[in-house]
Amino acid sequence: MPKQPATGALLGLALGDALGYPTEFKTVPMIESAFGPWRGLELPRRALVSDDTQMTLAVGRALRTALDVGDLTPKGLEEPLREEFVDWYRSPENNRAPGATCLRACELLTGRERAWQDASQTGSKGCGANMRVAPIGLAPALSGEQRAGAAQLQAALTHGHPTALAASDLTAHAVHLLAEGTDPAGLVGRLRSYALERRTFYDHIWLGDLWTRAQDPGPEHFIARGWDECLDVLDRLQRAVRTVSPETDPCLATGEGWIAEEALATGLLCFLLFPDEPVTALRRAACTAGDSDSVACLTGAFAGAWLGVGAWPADWTERIEYRGDLSALGTLWDA
Repeated sequence: MPKQPATGALLGLALGDALGYPTEFKTVPMIESAFGPWRGLELPRRALVSDDTQMTLAVGRALRTALDVGDLTPKGLEEPLREEFVDWYRSPENNRAPGATCLRACELLTGRERAWQDASQTGSKGCGANMRVAPIGLAPALSGEQRAGAAQLQAALTHGHPTALAASDLTAHAVHLLAEGTDPAGLVGRLRSYALERRTFYDHIWLGDLWTRAQDPGPEHFIARGWDECLDVLDRLQRAVRTVSPETDPCLATGEGWIAEEALATGLLCFLLFPDEPVTALRRAACTAGDSDSVACLTGAFAGAWLGVGAWPADWTERIEYRGDLSALGTLWDA
């Protein structure tokens, strides 16, 4: 059976979201009191997802629209992204505890005369920036610069903090590397090297003058702030992979995941603790004290990209909400 990493990653993301949605905002003892030991955590019969999966689909559809026209460009992606985000904002299905930053930015994006940079919340580095970026790492035929630029752009439409941009770029790059077959054992080192290479590169083509909305003396200073925070958390992750017991809450090592760089690191930690046990990795991610659905959806994206669609039990994938939409995008990119 072909690996089908795009389908595996998108379904894994939604499964993690649905597993973590009921446990979000609860401590680990509260979760285990309500649902039993973490290793036995079961997917709800009605596997409903949160705004994390809804916005992942929005990014995926926008990317598909942009690529249908031809080569991926900033303007070609910005317009469908903006339309998809506004549609999500206005949808009656937008009732899954969406983040305040996404709501505020999407409200501003409804004004078509407003530049997207003026809607971007440059003070926010919430995990909403990168919990939805996996499609950028999965779409084939993108150059490295297109992948990085698109990952940062989709974050910047709502979360304009430089750490949100860098964490989104890193998340898409990690998904791409795993889908291409990069050994998980070397992944954190590859991500550190990537962050160091890009540390002072501000992409004017994709971001325009976004940096001027912050209080930095120049664009290189602006973007370096984000990469430095990501490098700090990658160092914590590298130590944690070697030293953390799987039986302790991963959030204690790499953060609770409410902010972008911690969501990336804790989602990766759960995956790297169990690189060949994807369901166990999802259960560990969902039984955490932090932003459990976002951490688990990132864990699912990493595990699905690495192992493919065969990673997930059929009785789980059959009942995941939006399964048809997720599978359609995955099938398109796996083909």
